[in-house]
This record gives sequence, structure tokens and C-alpha cells, in this order.
Amino acid sequence: MAAATPIKSQLHSDPSSRLLKTQSSLISTKKTQLGFEPKKWDQLVIGFGKNRGGWRRRTDEAQRGRRRGVAVTCTAEGIERGILVGKNRGGGGARDVAAEEIVSVPERFKVAALVACVMCLCNADRVVMSVAIVPLAAKNGWSSSFLGVVQSSFLWGYIFSSVIGGALVDRYGGKRVMAWGVAMWSLATLLTPWAANHSTTSLLAVRAFFGLSEGVALPSMSTLLSRWFPSHERASAVGISMAGFHLGNVVGLLLTPIMLSTMGLSGPFILFSSIGLLWLTIWAYTVTNDPSESRYISNSEIRMIQAGKSDSPKKGGKLPSMRLLFSKLPTWAIICANVTNNWGYFVLLSWMPVYFKTVFGVNLKQAAWFSAVPWGSMAISSYIAGAASDSLIKAGYSLTTVRKIMQSIGFIGPGVSLLGLNYAKTPEAAAVLLTAALCLSSFSQAGFLLNIQDIAPQSAGFLHGITNSAGTVAAIISTIGTGYFVQWLGSFQAFLTVTAGLYFATTIFWNLFATGERVF
Repeated sequence: MAAATPIKSQLHSDPSSRLLKTQSSLISTKKTQLGFEPKKWDQLVIGFGKNRGGWRRRTDEAQRGRRRGVAVTCTAEGIERGILVGKNRGGGGARDVAAEEIVSVPERFKVAALVACVMCLCNADRVVMSVAIVPLAAKNGWSSSFLGVVQSSFLWGYIFSSVIGGALVDRYGGKRVMAWGVAMWSLATLLTPWAANHSTTSLLAVRAFFGLSEGVALPSMSTLLSRWFPSHERASAVGISMAGFHLGNVVGLLLTPIMLSTMGLSGPFILFSSIGLLWLTIWAYTVTNDPSESRYISNSEIRMIQAGKSDSPKKGGKLPSMRLLFSKLPTWAIICANVTNNWGYFVLLSWMPVYFKTVFGVNLKQAAWFSAVPWGSMAISSYIAGAASDSLIKAGYSLTTVRKIMQSIGFIGPGVSLLGLNYAKTPEAAAVLLTAALCLSSFSQAGFLLNIQDIAPQSAGFLHGITNSAGTVAAIISTIGTGYFVQWLGSFQAFLTVTAGLYFATTIFWNLFATGERVF
């Protein structure tokens, strides 16, 4: 009779509790083979990852869990897989075990996608004016000299906001500064047609305000991605974002003429400003300055990001003095690289159509390949450069070595391509060389652009702003000075040779003084 009580207790116990114990023991015995780790339901948070920021969803999930079965998780590379194992209890009989697998996209990739979208919009908004200025000039009777003033007015604001925007990013974070920048440049884009019809002064003021707003984009992008990605994935993240930036050329060049013909002069400005406001709504509610502040990221992804960083900069730190920044040769290596990169890029962007028209009699602005192929190819090469850089880091190469390799490709490649243009006999051959120059120059993004975060993680936005301002000055000088230089020397070939020489000289300086170690 002594054994009857336990037997009776087992017979009258809840079948679901016996099933739960059986499944739990089964999972425990399989742990070494499958890599599963059993978890209690009161520790499971579905869809939102770690319980952060005061969000508590455990009670409801626990109640549903007790009704449905056992939870196990398998984590790898920042992706959490939750498997819900239960039993259909209809009628109380035994049924086949059902399994449901939930796979979530890592939160950092969602952030990178949103950054790529806004960088695409950033460049597309610039291109809109370069296309729409033709009908605007015809409508308002602008002279050719005034067209140059209008086009350069963007840089008036841009050159000043880089430093200020970079300092703001270091203090308030990339999310907030990027959001304000998008809001302001979308407003400026919307007001551009009205300003053009009102007065030339209003137009120049709006375009300068537009440049002032867009100057914060690159520092915000660089700082935000450095927070969200470990060191061995950062180049790929920047490559994806800059691929979006280069695709903005294609989007702007293809959509603007369509909108002009269907909706009039205001059409493309209304379209792109509306897209900016839509993006801003999504950004405000889904992205945070740091992954640890996110409501949606999982525990495993946070651990993976933190484990992949050599250091975690503190917020609100004091910015280094200008004297200290300029006293270090790695700073000058980045400044020289930025100056050379912008010099060559804007020469290709602004003067290659004139070069082809002068040398080969071809109007590239009316050729389909000039609207899409070079910039689309550059978008692809941007991602390739980032992926290659991360692969080298994972293979064990030092940051210093990887940054020097990537930057050398980004300068030697365009330099050789420009020298090749001197010997091109057909416009097709010259077009291939031009595309190669643009594609190879994108490797600089995995060089000096990422190196800013390497040497000054706590004040990267400020340093980025300083170097970007120097690069903007170089862009203005190269754009304006090319015409005088060509007139003085009498040919494009000599100027292309000078630009190639600048690429090679900066490559030597970079390899001598650049470093991947922290300096500030």
C-alpha cells in the first residue's frame, strides 16, 4: 500500500505537466548533439530580444508558453532562432509534434539598410538640381556664369557644416544629427522651386542652406555605423552605405527627367522631399545611437558587437584641440587622402563630359551609359571594397596593413586609369577607363574614411568634419581651376597627368604615415 500513493498521484497528475517534463528531459539529453540550450519561458522575449529600456513582455509570453510547450534557442552570428515545440492536445490523444522556427534579421543590418537609403537620397537630392537647372535657367533667363554660381552655392554651406556637424555627432549621436539633417535638407529641396521663382537671392540662400544640412550626413553615417558594427564588419557596412550614395546618382539622373515631363518643375523636388520625410518617420522610431539602447536587438547580437570592438568610446568626452590634431602625422595622412580623393572625384564628375566633347566630339550627357553605368558600377565596387577589407581583417591582417592596401588601390587604380586616357584612341576605350577610375576610387572608402574611426574613435565626427572641409576646398579648387589649367597648358592630357601624379604622391605619403592604431 505504501507504493500506491505515488502511483495514484501520477495517474491523477496533469498530462500536460508530464509531457512538459518529458520534453524538457529530451531536450537536455540532446544538448551536446544539437547545441540547443533550454530556457524557461519567463526568460523568453519573442521579437524584441533582450528586455531593455523598461520594456516587459515576459508575463504574456510566459502564459502562452505554458499552454504551447517548451522553448529552446540556438544562437549563431548574432541571429537568434527560437523553436517552439508542443503537442496538439485536442481530444487528449497523442499527436505529431509541431515545430515553428522564427528567424530574425540582425538589427545592425536593418540600420545599415536605412543608412544606405538615406545616403542614396542625399546624393539624389543633389543631382536633382543639376538636371532641373536647365529648364529653370530657360524659364528665368539665367546666364551661363550664373549657372556656375547656383551650382557652387551648395558648397558654401557644405564646407562649414562638416566640422560643426561632426562635433554635434560626437556630442549627441549620429541618429539625432542625421534626423535633423534630413528634415532640413528635405525642406530646402521642397522650397527650391519657390525660391527660384521668387528671387535669385532666395535661391542662393536655399541652396546654401541645403548644403549646410547635407554636410552632417557623412560624419553621422561614419559614427553611427562604428557603434553598430564590430571592427571586422565595419568596412562592409560602410561599403553598403556608400553603394547607396553612388546609386543616388543613378536614381536622380533617371527619375528627375521623368518627373519634370510629367509633373513640371516642382515635380522632382516634391517627390524627393516627400521621400525624405517618409524615411525620417521610420528612422525616428527604429534606430538608436547605440545598439545597447535599442528595444529590438537580441542579447547575442549585442554581445557579438561588443566582443568585436577594440574599445568603446565614452559619450560626452572632451574633443581634442586643433593643435593636438594637427600635430600628428596620421591626421595629415587622412587630410591629404581626403583632399586627393575629392580633387580626383570632382574632376571626373565635372570635367569628363567636357573632355569627351573636346577630344572625341561625343556628348556624354546624352549617352545612356554616362547616366547609369559608371555610378552603378561604383556602387557595386563600394560593396566589394568593404567585403574585401573585412575578409583581410578576419584573415588576421592588422588594421594598419588593411587600410594601407585599400587606400593604395583607391589611388593607384584611378591614377593609372587617368594616364591611360592620354593614350585612348576611341571614346569607347576612354569610357572604360573612366568607369575603371571611378570604380577603383571607391576602395578609398575602406581606407581613409574608415581610418578616421581607427585613430580617433571618441572624436571621429569632429575629425571627419575637419578632413571633409579640406576635401571640399579641394573640390572647389579642382572644379574651378581645371578650366584655367587646361587653358594655360592647352590640353586635357597634361592636367590628367598632373592629377595622376597627385594620386601617386599621396599614396606614398599615406603608406609612410597612416596607422590603424588609436592616436586620440
